Amino acid sequence: MFVHPDEDTRTDGGFRGERAMLVGYLRDQRLTLELKCAGLGAQDLAKRSVEPSDLSLLGLVRHLAGVEQYWFRHVMAGQDIRRHYRSAQEPAGEFTGAVGEPAVVADAWATWRAEVAFAEQLVERTSDLGATGAGGEEPTELREVLVHMIEEYARHNGHADFLRERIDGRVGQ
Repeated sequence: MFVHPDEDTRTDGGFRGERAMLVGYLRDQRLTLELKCAGLGAQDLAKRSVEPSDLSLLGLVRHLAGVEQYWFRHVMAGQDIRRHYRSAQEPAGEFTGAVGEPAVVADAWATWRAEVAFAEQLVERTSDLGATGAGGEEPTELREVLVHMIEEYARHNGHADFLRERIDGRVGQ
């Protein structure tokens, strides 16, 4: 196991009501990402899966920071943003720029945590899960964004399972 059950800060469901369920499962998925990366140094976080893929745990952290930014800052809050780690010249920059340098790792975690904090505050301030965002190409309800984020993390946490197992043999949970 990754952690002893007494030390696992994630819940095991039991949420009551739509908001508590969506927020709770998203929180647990975010915690799972942190758990999959815990205890690794910069070089291990930047290790690629297999050639020719550029997938790494660090790349996933950077990617998910960008996903948080897009859906909560741009789509829901209507902010005109410059995307983290990617550009027209480097559309996969969140992965290709995920190099094993401590400063790059620190920046990725700080950026991800800042985007998660923004998202949590936005959700807390928005009383109606049916509220639509001020940005994006078409109106999107907050509940749809939350479901999408749970799906996004769940998919990438599956990738993180395999990446972590390749790095040090730790599996699942």
